[in-house]
Amino acid sequence: MHEECGVFGIFSRSGGEGISHSCYYGLFALQHRGQESCGIAVNNDAEIICLKDMGLVGDVFTPDTLDKLKGTIAIGHVRYSTTGASTKENAQPLVTHYVKGTISIAHNGNLTNCNSLRERLEANGAIFQTTVDSEVIAYMVASERSRTPSIEAAVQSVMEKIEGGYALLVMSPRKLIAARDPYGLKPLVMGELNGDTVFASETCALAACGAKYIRDVEPGEIVIAEDEGVRSVKTPARRKAGCIFEYIYFARPDSIIDGISVYESRIKAGKLLYEQYPVDADIVIGVPESGLDAALGFSQASGIPYVKGFVKNNYIGRTFIKPSQEQRTDAVRIKLNPIESAVKGKRVVMTDDSIVRGTTIANIVRMLRNAGALEVHVRISSPPFLFPCYYGTDVPSTDKLIARKYTVDEICEKIGADSLGYLDVNSLTAMLGLPEGSSKCYCDACFTGDYPNIDTGIDLLEGGGAALEK
Repeated sequence: MHEECGVFGIFSRSGGEGISHSCYYGLFALQHRGQESCGIAVNNDAEIICLKDMGLVGDVFTPDTLDKLKGTIAIGHVRYSTTGASTKENAQPLVTHYVKGTISIAHNGNLTNCNSLRERLEANGAIFQTTVDSEVIAYMVASERSRTPSIEAAVQSVMEKIEGGYALLVMSPRKLIAARDPYGLKPLVMGELNGDTVFASETCALAACGAKYIRDVEPGEIVIAEDEGVRSVKTPARRKAGCIFEYIYFARPDSIIDGISVYESRIKAGKLLYEQYPVDADIVIGVPESGLDAALGFSQASGIPYVKGFVKNNYIGRTFIKPSQEQRTDAVRIKLNPIESAVKGKRVVMTDDSIVRGTTIANIVRMLRNAGALEVHVRISSPPFLFPCYYGTDVPSTDKLIARKYTVDEICEKIGADSLGYLDVNSLTAMLGLPEGSSKCYCDACFTGDYPNIDTGIDLLEGGGAALEK
């Protein structure tokens, strides 16, 4: 299972002073969304300069390189590879030169019809330099721009042809375009910084650069930032289906997505876990970072003391995004270490956000046992993963999902826990703090198989997801 990506963009009406630094701060706040590569592209009087490389934001950019990225419009990107290899060539933003000039795009998400679009373009003579679906979008926008009166019209035309989940930033010589897929699968917010317009995957990135949150970009909406101000073009939205895993794991806890606090959702998940799976124990601990808030909620509901059970090495990325199983296992050992004095001789409730393959959590349970825990009761703040995701969250194929192979009791035995409880899938609406009886406004396809675009979902399920890999 891989993470998503993060995008950040800023349109300056004040001369662009420090625009690359604002972009840097925004990307730094979004680092949790992508740790393979990053990049910033800046528009300086219609000349686009782009710097990108493999690695973390703090490693790729220095004060000297940021000072050289001068302009009035900038977009940035942090990446995990969900389609396309993990290489420098596939890093974003992508810069495309075409008959009307130059555009640059940054994209978070996945196109479910990418291969058919790419094959059609190649049949008409298109030559691609990368293996990412983002280049398909860039090529289509450039192609449509030669036939439409504006860049936003080109983006609108492309949105009628692409399927899947996406938060998209397009930088033209004079405009910054932000677009969100018709289901709102991918988060995208808008802010304001001293008269400048800012877009980001999460509100935490707005705060990092000092911008004020204005609103979320709506599903199917195109927002145009230009010298004259900000305007919007609405395309037909479909049933709202924001990714539920943003609230469970992906987003930073200080972010607010579509008006819902990520932190409060995770606290509520922990409280629901206690209601659904109460247990007698001495302490509650959470697996850093996304398991901590659920642990606090479990403690509040149960009255069982919440303690710090692990020391985390903050210089290692998230374990489940390592390229190979061996690297994942090694990363767990050096990333987390139980605090022996906290868990020794105790009956422990341990919360975590999910179980994918089962390897990581089995290692963590084993470490707690070795540290002297008498009992380890595992509580998971999401339902079991039963289906792949095709929208940019790289939940693996069904043969790698432990919940597809084994019952909850069997998984409990395999990971070495004394008991195991997953969040009930029917309580996701309550987790978001929505009133009872509220219509479903999120995508939980990785738990239920209920894909927003059901026809595409069925086709992809029959193909086992192979259609998305090149």
